[in-house]
Amino acid sequence: MKTANHLTLLLATALLTACAHAPPGEPHDPLEPVNRVVFGFNLVADKYVLRPIAKGYDAVAPNPVRKGVTNFFHNLQEPRTVVNGLLQGKFRQAASDTGRFLLNSTAGFAGLMDVATDAGMPRHDEDFGQTIGYYGVGEGWYLMLPFLGPSSNRDLIGRGGDYFTGYSYYVEDDAAGYSLLAADIIDTRARLLPADYLLEEALDKYVLVRTAYLQQRLNKVYDGAPPAKLLYGDDGDE
Repeated sequence: MKTANHLTLLLATALLTACAHAPPGEPHDPLEPVNRVVFGFNLVADKYVLRPIAKGYDAVAPNPVRKGVTNFFHNLQEPRTVVNGLLQGKFRQAASDTGRFLLNSTAGFAGLMDVATDAGMPRHDEDFGQTIGYYGVGEGWYLMLPFLGPSSNRDLIGRGGDYFTGYSYYVEDDAAGYSLLAADIIDTRARLLPADYLLEEALDKYVLVRTAYLQQRLNKVYDGAPPAKLLYGDDGDE
């Protein structure tokens, strides 16, 4: 019971602090000292574990195989996109995404092939963090999570909502679920390999990742057209 109460308090606190907006260049980051420690840990874990595995996968798997794996996991995310599209009132987009999921799951051989894009149904990316942002909830504090990487109060809550529309919720066999998750992580990391040089050349890797993440999430919430005030702060009004 105490654990449940503590969890409820944590979520309530996160919800309250998530009401704040800040431009990506001047984020709310009161936990920066702790976040930097976690970021350093994540860099070490990536350097010695995840990146070597991703590079091995990238070297061994032919491009068509890697593309098929990426398509497969993108297809598994479509139900999440459909649900959050509906929650945001994007009914036409949600209808297209539903058709996309059905077409790729059948004619696309369980999503290994993206035949829906060629059929005029482009891929969208919606999640619960974007949904509550769509209704005006700010990102709140910037957070760096162990292993999971950058987040925010809002997106941490969004992860909880996304759990119920993610594939791991419906896979009853633990071994299969963990195997899918591992493959998903490796595929995602392999796709990020070309961008590694940006991090290596950055004067402050932590600031680069923080700014890039918050900028990306802001763009997603506003479908690529965020208000200038949220991008630049008060200067955006000038």
